Amino acid sequence: MTRLPALRPRIETYRSSSYNRSTLETHHDTTGKFSFVQRYQSMSAPIAESDSLVTDVIDDGQIAPAQVLIILIALTLNMLDGFDVTAMAFAAHSIGEDLSLSPERLGLVFSVATAGMMMGAMFIAPLSDLVGRRTMILTCTAFIGTSMALTAFASNLSQLVILRAITGLGVGSMLASLAAIASEYSPSRLRSFSVVFITAGYPLGATLGGFLVAPLIPVYGWQSVFIAGGAATLLMLIAAFFFVPDSLQFLLHRQPGNALHRVNAILHKLGKPALSELPVKKPEHEIEGANVLSLLKEGRSSKTIRLWIASFFCLISLYFMLSWIPKLVVNSGLSESTGVYASVAFNGGGVIGIMILGLLAARYSLSAIIGSFLMLAASGMLAFALADGMSQLMLYLAFIGFFISAGFTGLYAVAAKIYPTELRATGIGWAIGLGRFGAVVGPYAGGVMIAGGTSMEFSFIAFGIPLIVGGILAYSLSVK
Repeated sequence: MTRLPALRPRIETYRSSSYNRSTLETHHDTTGKFSFVQRYQSMSAPIAESDSLVTDVIDDGQIAPAQVLIILIALTLNMLDGFDVTAMAFAAHSIGEDLSLSPERLGLVFSVATAGMMMGAMFIAPLSDLVGRRTMILTCTAFIGTSMALTAFASNLSQLVILRAITGLGVGSMLASLAAIASEYSPSRLRSFSVVFITAGYPLGATLGGFLVAPLIPVYGWQSVFIAGGAATLLMLIAAFFFVPDSLQFLLHRQPGNALHRVNAILHKLGKPALSELPVKKPEHEIEGANVLSLLKEGRSSKTIRLWIASFFCLISLYFMLSWIPKLVVNSGLSESTGVYASVAFNGGGVIGIMILGLLAARYSLSAIIGSFLMLAASGMLAFALADGMSQLMLYLAFIGFFISAGFTGLYAVAAKIYPTELRATGIGWAIGLGRFGAVVGPYAGGVMIAGGTSMEFSFIAFGIPLIVGGILAYSLSVK
């Protein structure tokens, strides 16, 4: 290949030009490294910018085992978060008796964890767009694992509140980074599936948590649950340290210290040749700040607001179901064990629905699928209320869980698609965080209705309405 001098002026000349893929395919560097500058200059072709490199390596390349491993680790971390939430719910009775805590005080413990998740998603998760996905994931995993393990040694309400708040902050902060890194290590054709797939870990962990916690507590006490969860999370911290690199897009867009070495280490793991120099970086004034105001800029504000409202309404209904299904079942005259199995049926249906949505999203319009799923969930709630549904309770709940959990989870994938790399974790975090207001409103409104003697059938009609609103808004986002 002919090597011409004075590369920098030509870089500036070609920075805004289009990318000539044929040059990449027909010109090779025998050194085993490739320089985009060298490849393009001999043809008077444009310099490949970072987006072009990502397209070649991630979107158009074969999926490497390292990419699959990153997504599986993200899935497992989400499962542990789901397990933690379920473990606390099942251990609450034993904790209350052991520490002499009233239901109202236990309610405070649950509330601070939810509030921590909301605050973490909104105010800590955006730091991932500044410091990197890897740093955020490792930091949050360390805090979650440590706080979970220490919860086993809590001896009073104050200690429980502090530790559960830390756990909630960690979970809320990490969810957005996990979704972002799964998106950024997936080819464009599988991006929605990957985000939905790893997010399915949360209800999957919640479902399996019930089966794992039930035999542990009677034999080893409630403390064993948190020791086991904390130990498993800290083991995953080791796996993440060795096998989860930073996002290739983040390194190319931000180009922090030692970026070239880190990029080449990732390319090596992906089985790609190394770079001799980094592609052209965007000027600092063109890189958007990772803050909520950037999500509301002209051209983006409409979709952002509709995404937030859709997430809010979906979580109103979803968390009403998650919180009150066992109680509603018992109030209807069935046994407490039936209430537990009803909750498992709802969560189990949700796991299957999320997987199916991920497969459909690889072929069809993502927002159309989400809108349809939420409408079907609302229809299922209405059908249960109008029919003699108690004889087929588990089937109805599995059906509703299938569509409502999948529909909400799909909104994570929407957020991953509508925001650029420099705002992706911020966008996902705020969608999760503001949606958590719905997670507060739904259970509270459900409690008021149940205390007032509202039947399960009428409750299902009332909480089907937010799903209709969320479905319409999701459909209007028009994300493919």
